[in-house]
Amino acid sequence: MCMVVTGNPIGMPVCHVLIIEDDWLIADYVEHLARSAGATSIEIVDCETDAVEAAAGQRPEIILSDVNLRAGTGPIAVQIIQENWGPIPVIFITAMPQDCMPRDAQAVILTKPINPQSLTDTFKLLAPSA
Repeated sequence: MCMVVTGNPIGMPVCHVLIIEDDWLIADYVEHLARSAGATSIEIVDCETDAVEAAAGQRPEIILSDVNLRAGTGPIAVQIIQENWGPIPVIFITAMPQDCMPRDAQAVILTKPINPQSLTDTFKLLAPSA
C-alpha cells in the first residue's frame, strides 16, 4: 500500500523524497519535517518491495528510511534502489542502529525518538534541491 503525497508549486525546483516507514504516525511526522526542510514531492511506502517500485516510478533525490519494516528492511530496499538508479542520499531513522546493515557508507543514521532539528538539519545538508 503506497500513499503518494505531492504539492509542488509551479516553477519551484522539485525535491522528491521517498519515505520508507511502516508506522504511519512516524511516517506522517517525518513527512511534516521533510516538507518543513524543503521537500516538494513525497511518496510514503511501508515495505521493501513498495520502496523499490516507488523509486522505479520516480527516482527520489533523498531517501528517509526506517530499518525494520513489516516486510523486508530499509537497508536492503536502499541497496536495491542504489544498485538500479545510482547513488541517492539516505537518512536512516531507527531505534535499532546496529541493525542498519548493509548500508551505503555515506548514509546518515539518526536514532528514534526523532530529534526534529537533527532531521531537518541533516535533510537540508543532504537533499540536492532543498
